Amino acid sequence: MASFGSTRREEDSVLVQQNLFVRTLTLNRPRQLNALNFEMISRLLELFLAYEKDDNVKLVIVKGKGRAFCAGGDVAAVVHQINEGNWRLGAHFFQKEFTLNYLLATYSKPQVSILNGIVMGGGAGVSIHGRFRVATENSVFAMPETALGLFPDVGASYYLSRLPGFFGEYVGLTGTRLDGAEMLACGLATHFVPSTRLSLLEEALCKVDSSDFAIIQAIIDKYSQNPTLKEKSAYYKMDVIDKCFSRRTVEEILSALEKEATNTADAWLTSTIQALKKASPMSLKISLKSIREGRLQGVGQCLVREYRMVCHVLKGEVSKDFREGCRAILLDKDKNPKWEPSKLELVTNHMVEQYFSKLDDEGWEELELPARSNLPVTAIAKL
Repeated sequence: MASFGSTRREEDSVLVQQNLFVRTLTLNRPRQLNALNFEMISRLLELFLAYEKDDNVKLVIVKGKGRAFCAGGDVAAVVHQINEGNWRLGAHFFQKEFTLNYLLATYSKPQVSILNGIVMGGGAGVSIHGRFRVATENSVFAMPETALGLFPDVGASYYLSRLPGFFGEYVGLTGTRLDGAEMLACGLATHFVPSTRLSLLEEALCKVDSSDFAIIQAIIDKYSQNPTLKEKSAYYKMDVIDKCFSRRTVEEILSALEKEATNTADAWLTSTIQALKKASPMSLKISLKSIREGRLQGVGQCLVREYRMVCHVLKGEVSKDFREGCRAILLDKDKNPKWEPSKLELVTNHMVEQYFSKLDDEGWEELELPARSNLPVTAIAKL
């Protein structure tokens, strides 16, 4: 397998294959479900920047090794840094990650992400912003951050807010899992290709000598199918989702769902209510505000705001829920986080607003996004 550039140790976590005008990047930490660590993010950023300038690269394919595309950012490492008293190192991780997300969202060449497995959190950040997202019958998508005391980041307030109706609020607040057919239906995926046809699709893509989006689209279309949604898909609940998740506050969303549940015994309603009640109250409130603001902002503005928010989360002055969520879910695995504030009504508007403000901390700086030029129409539309 041909590799690119220098021969540093972290190269092994991103494998590079060269075919004529195509570069295939494989996320290669299968035992960690390809969770993105700092080295992988830096490597991807370096590669994508180099490929954009290289006339011999027309198309970039991104995929994951094993049963995951990418299960998210390596937040355990970030929490370790916070616990050591160094939240700024954690902030540096997110700064690099969000810069990569912005580059992919405004990329001038086609990116095809093959999502044959788990796509969560940071994994969505390195794929959903790209032009083509290929789901399969093995795809599992989720933004599970509210259960961890975090919020859907990596530019999720941009793409969740642009899903049909209020489906983005539903997905972002509950952390619900979507399969490949649901990803296609709501627009998170652009195509659905059965996993048995992926090798044929990749073979066809590797012969491409063009960056023309229409040409790439036509190739993927050849291998695509229109899958049927499973009988109990949340996508069939769109009426209830729009009715409840369009409410102004998290409390109102929850009571609207509970009102629906008194009228009909429905397993979906029960699990949706349960997911909200288990999540961090602070996370739910900042996540809802973030998605709502994202509807009216470009992708760069969303990332700048999310960077402010994540720095407040890491610093832990208003709430230490991220630390506690990671302890309960990832470290001790007792799955019993003690959120503080413990109830939605104890989270004041003033607390929520603080997450959206600049940090009053010596040496802290806003997220500086790289200048972008010669952008395709698809990228300009996102600004």
